Amino acid sequence: MSTSDWQRRVDELWTSFDEQDEEAFLTRMDELAGELPTDSAEAAFERASALDSTGHEQEAVSLYRQALELGLEGPRRRRAVIQLASSLRNVGAPEESVALLRAERAAGSDELDAAVTAFLALALVDLGREREAAALALSALAPHLPRYQRSLASYAREIGRE
Repeated sequence: MSTSDWQRRVDELWTSFDEQDEEAFLTRMDELAGELPTDSAEAAFERASALDSTGHEQEAVSLYRQALELGLEGPRRRRAVIQLASSLRNVGAPEESVALLRAERAAGSDELDAAVTAFLALALVDLGREREAAALALSALAPHLPRYQRSLASYAREIGRE
């Protein structure tokens, strides 16, 4: 089995997510993950993602942690941090979610920057820090506007200072 073949099959399963019932989806993901070694970070991540996507956030948290501890790399690593932080927020640990996402924002930049910021804003709202959350969300949105980028960025900074 090649890793590209395995990845293709995982991608196909995710593409069909909305067409499958939860049990069938989870069973198929377990089968695919079971094709990899037991210490596979990728397998732990895909299992966590499948559980998370079907509303089993508590079970997903431990698998996200396992995937990261096993050395998950590349885009999957950042996705795992975002998804772990989101799951933590959903199970009542927004403080840990904020800490993870703040560290992730400081760790580097890529196409997932806006997602990191969006989930950080959600966690801040859960902590009652709505103004800070709004400032972050507006700052993330500003570069994507066809006009008013400078004004919106300025307002975001102002809101964040109040």
